[in-house]
Amino acid sequence: MPAAPAAPAQHASDTSSGFLLQQNVEEVALNVTVLDSKGRIIHDLQKSDFRVLEDGKPQTLISFQHADVPVSIGVIVDNSGSMYKKRPAVNKAALDLIEASNPKDEAFVVNFADEAYIDQDFTSSVDKLHQGLSHIEARGGTALYDAVVASADKLATDAKNPKQVIILITDGEDNASTLNLEQTIRRVQQLSGPVIYSIGLLFGDEMSRSEVHHAQRALQMLSDETGGIAYFPGSLDNVDEIAAEVARDIRSQYTLGYHSTTPSNVPGFRRIAVTAQAKGHGKLFVRTRTGYFPTEHSTASPTNIPPSTN
Repeated sequence: MPAAPAAPAQHASDTSSGFLLQQNVEEVALNVTVLDSKGRIIHDLQKSDFRVLEDGKPQTLISFQHADVPVSIGVIVDNSGSMYKKRPAVNKAALDLIEASNPKDEAFVVNFADEAYIDQDFTSSVDKLHQGLSHIEARGGTALYDAVVASADKLATDAKNPKQVIILITDGEDNASTLNLEQTIRRVQQLSGPVIYSIGLLFGDEMSRSEVHHAQRALQMLSDETGGIAYFPGSLDNVDEIAAEVARDIRSQYTLGYHSTTPSNVPGFRRIAVTAQAKGHGKLFVRTRTGYFPTEHSTASPTNIPPSTN
């Protein structure tokens, strides 16, 4: 998940009168996945192979990492009535993903229907996460956006690891949130928040073609804007394979860091573009978040998720 920017740093710049101390320079960290033309993950790139633009301006990389670092994960699962029969397969896939992770990872479980509840707070225990996922109820409503924002806020305030991910699993379209899709994406971007991997179980006869289209669009945007992937399996048989692919993707990312050339007290969305080029690889495709809001202007109040009463 993209790491939250560090506190504004001080940097000395040479001027005609000596040195100018710049105190409001944004430090930006990007989690980046690189694929070749056949969709294979590329593992052997160097710092010099990457180029980062912010609002079209080249940025100088100050840090580069390609290692299996611990991750903080929010597992957010739709708990509405239509998910009841799907939950055993979903729970197994989620646990398999966590078991394939770094032993120093931490995760929490949020089940949501018309409201979101924490059924397991941050833990590295697979047994505890299993218990959290097992809290299945047939409740009405799908407050997907509210659950995403509350989980992103929780990661920003409580996570131990700077690399953060949300795994979002649902079989429906949001119909109960107080926030809309655009507000949800903006809030995650304000937090320089987690990478969102969406799994839309949009098969069956429960939804109309229009509802499926709207649900796909929402999940695709949530993932695209944060640097993740949206998956739309044709059946539950594919969910475990998807979970394994998500785990590989998380483990294979590069982390790039740079100081923004634009002071953090300049408001507005900063659009990011990352490219990679290396001998012997042909055309490379880079996936990362589309941008961020500077820290000084990320002033929205955090949303708290109540614990489950189960």
